[in-house]
Amino acid sequence: MNFKKITGIFIVIASLLVVFNSCSTDVDLYADYKDITIVYGLLDAGQDTNFIKITKAFLGPGNALEIAKDPDSSNYAQKLNVILQGKKNGADQNPIVLDTITIHNKLAGDSIFYFPSQLLYYTTATLDPNAQYTLKIEPESKAIEAKTDMIASFGVVRPVNFINFASTSATQIEWNSAHGGKRYEVQIIFNYKELRPGNPDTLYKQMFWNLGTRHSQGLDGGEEMSVSYMGSEFYSRLGQELDDELNVKRWAGEVLLTISAGGEELSTFIDVNAPSNSIVQEIPQYTNILNGYGIFSARSKAVKVYNLNPLSETKLVEDYNWGFRIAQ
Repeated sequence: MNFKKITGIFIVIASLLVVFNSCSTDVDLYADYKDITIVYGLLDAGQDTNFIKITKAFLGPGNALEIAKDPDSSNYAQKLNVILQGKKNGADQNPIVLDTITIHNKLAGDSIFYFPSQLLYYTTATLDPNAQYTLKIEPESKAIEAKTDMIASFGVVRPVNFINFASTSATQIEWNSAHGGKRYEVQIIFNYKELRPGNPDTLYKQMFWNLGTRHSQGLDGGEEMSVSYMGSEFYSRLGQELDDELNVKRWAGEVLLTISAGGEELSTFIDVNAPSNSIVQEIPQYTNILNGYGIFSARSKAVKVYNLNPLSETKLVEDYNWGFRIAQ
């Protein structure tokens, strides 16, 4: 799992709590410390391992940015009792007890918080895509709970066989919404190989192209959804990313189309914390964590792999001086 993908929203949550606990002028900040638990968890039935980040807000004299660099400021001293309780068709499933793991892939500059080690709670248990899960966290002082419905699997309807960037008109990407899914983010990843003069090693590179976000009307699934793109923008974006080097050789590879679905609570959290054009800069607090702050929701992803259609590859080779060759 790439932990960078889950740090963004957690940073928002934790930063809000730092500000919340360090900017009030109505109370004595250091009179009584209040234990405030912060949770970030997105369950995915399609993953073999699910992670939940559980930390606490901190309070202390001095520079909050410096305090944030100390892991003891954010982590609980003791291991918490963390359980996932599934329910399906009104019947409780066997509870899943989460264990802890420390990962070491957070880089300097990813956030204002400590690095490279991060303490996470995790489970390798298989999650039921048709169940509702309750997260239960039991520190010494309080019981923390949150609920989420899972998101069922779904797939891409169009394109079918190849992906086309040679068309002069808009091309549609189509899918049907998943049960439990509310927010859908569409991304194209173009893979290509590069061989530079004087370097015997082939480089494998990627270009990421975000095509936008769509929201379903409901959560029952089966809604026809789509996003469109212009093929000319693909070549424009690629040209901006490629280095202008003489005698370089390149070959087009697979194109990955990914549609990431998020649950209703996650969609609301992202919308509430989106940048505002208003002169009023106060950020509303949103959480679905009982006796805590943060977000507990679900996600799912549909991925389909394509090759460029022949016209798109020919256009890439013949219309642009980027060193691309027809793949053999």
